[in-house]
Amino acid sequence: KLSINIGTIICTSKTASKLNKNLKVIIVNNVQESIAIASNLFYRNYNKSDLKNLPNFKIGKNCDISKNAFIDKDVTIGDNVIIKDGCKISAGCIIGNGTTIDVNSVISHSIIGENVNIGRNTSIGQPGFGFYMNNSTNLKIFHSGSVIIQSNASIGSNCCIDRGSFSDTVIGENTFFDNLCHVAHNVVVGRNCAFAAMTGIAGSTKIGNNVMTGGQAGISGHLNLGNNIQIAAKSGVFHSLSDGQSVMGNPAINKYKFLKKYKKFYGK
Repeated sequence: KLSINIGTIICTSKTASKLNKNLKVIIVNNVQESIAIASNLFYRNYNKSDLKNLPNFKIGKNCDISKNAFIDKDVTIGDNVIIKDGCKISAGCIIGNGTTIDVNSVISHSIIGENVNIGRNTSIGQPGFGFYMNNSTNLKIFHSGSVIIQSNASIGSNCCIDRGSFSDTVIGENTFFDNLCHVAHNVVVGRNCAFAAMTGIAGSTKIGNNVMTGGQAGISGHLNLGNNIQIAAKSGVFHSLSDGQSVMGNPAINKYKFLKKYKKFYGK
């Protein structure tokens, strides 16, 4: 029998039969559909009335914030922050000291650390691609998580980093993203990583420290990638990787096995 210390569980009757009888259980036929419905019942975004009751924004010392940027209420901005033309920072966001946000970037539901560089036309904190698929009408899951970008990270231009669904999307310290990268909901990336242009990381994947990808690499969802991994350009990663691996190809395999198999294309 499973023993889980949780208040209430939404599950099927089959799963309920394996749980401690003292737990509070809501039995449903379709868990994903029920979670989608419940998420929209219990969560919502701020409306105009909510914003009126929020405290005003706070801006630190020596900031350079464009008159053409929009800072919502209940935003906290540290010292020496630069926010350029056309940016929008939504309610509840925190921007750390020394951070620069380039032209036309949009940030919501996010905590940004110190000395972070965010390129132009980048979107951070929008809902992820999570929904229950129905034959007639797909039901969107309300994303209630945040984006956390730790200090000294760099996010290129035209990147998209989705907020988490029920947990947070996290980018570690000193991790760099090139232009046109996408990070899906609930992804956790470690420290000192570098992702070349057009890298895509699907939802709920966990990535360790010192990981590097070439351009147009694709990493599937719900994987665990260890530390010190290198992924070649245009590779497709569909399974978890342990520490220190170098992979290439689609599907990605050991780099040296790939080169041996296709040596007529890549030379000796």
